[in-house]
Amino acid sequence: MGFTNPFRPGAGHMPPYLAGRREEQKEFKKLLNQNIILQNLILTGLRGVGKTCLLETFKPTAIQERWLWVGADLSESASVTERTMASRVLTDLSALTSSITIRHESSADIGFHSSTDQRPVTMNYEMLTQFYDRTPGLASDKLKAVLEFTWQCIKDQTRSGIIFAFDEAQNLADHAESNQYPLSTLLDVFQSIQKKEIPFMLALTGLPTLFPKLVEARTYSERMFRIVFLDKLQGKDILDAIQIPIQEANCPVRFNELSVKTIAELSGGYPYFIQFICREVYDVFIQQLDSGKDAKVPISEIERKLDSDFFAGRWARATDRQRDLLHVAAELENSAEEFTVAELVEKSNSMLKKPFGSSQVNQMLSHLCDLGLVYKNRRGRYSFAVPLLDRFISRQVRGALGG
Repeated sequence: MGFTNPFRPGAGHMPPYLAGRREEQKEFKKLLNQNIILQNLILTGLRGVGKTCLLETFKPTAIQERWLWVGADLSESASVTERTMASRVLTDLSALTSSITIRHESSADIGFHSSTDQRPVTMNYEMLTQFYDRTPGLASDKLKAVLEFTWQCIKDQTRSGIIFAFDEAQNLADHAESNQYPLSTLLDVFQSIQKKEIPFMLALTGLPTLFPKLVEARTYSERMFRIVFLDKLQGKDILDAIQIPIQEANCPVRFNELSVKTIAELSGGYPYFIQFICREVYDVFIQQLDSGKDAKVPISEIERKLDSDFFAGRWARATDRQRDLLHVAAELENSAEEFTVAELVEKSNSMLKKPFGSSQVNQMLSHLCDLGLVYKNRRGRYSFAVPLLDRFISRQVRGALGG
């Protein structure tokens, strides 16, 4: 029995059916309806919750409301200097403006041709970069000038404005040691042009470390953004994410009630894990049905593959002593939510022959944040930065003990 597997696990891959997320879509529509941009969007959450996919669904919504849309992934290289940040913005903007021809009198005013040269000037990357370079002042002054000029040229083509959508925005950073502040520059530029009532909106997607970095760079960031935290799916949305792709694709395989319940439990409601596990189960069920066997979810085999494909590389970054602390965190009753330094110290006293002190825990948590294994939330508490990491750690410890 041959049939294409409908499930698509992978970073940024759109699932066959996007379950839930209705509240988040409502929040985005509210931002689109601002007459003057007072708030920008931060879409944040752990890896595997579907931030990139949800951002992609926002794009047609914005276009329907006559917003223009530009954007890309923000790599660490884009945030090395103020110039590289400006180049990232201009590159994305030029994809939108490169077909626009500037009027001859406008181009003459900004020095792009002489009276004897009547060739049209288009707003491509080369032209925007030249405009940037010819503008005096700091990098922020130059980028503001380009964006203001762009709005003057395109405002008759859109009722609303432009959304600058940047994924993986947790890679943004300032670098005081080299006197480069690309993150601060981006925030300053957009705050300035929004004060001038130019409708350019930021839509940043990233891990939970993103917002604290923005506030650290510019304290006014707290008032500049609407934070939408994307959590795991709940209840019926989990069931829909499992069942609807099979129904819509008219697949020859169906998951029975027990199988759906097992997949829901294994996945913890995280969209990436739902896709990963459903893909594995589907392939197994097809083979079992072909051989005439009763279909059964292979829990242990899927967990081993998930451990190898998703968790092992992250776990390998931690030292033995850091793993001890992570094990302590995984044993807390609230390990799946958040925990404090005091809770870790107290738990380590009852678990370990060599328990941790408060200063040790603080220092190690800082290192674990750098490794992307935990993060500090706005309440000053800590959480695992990788979904279901507590379950993985428990399996690792059981395996080491031979349990």
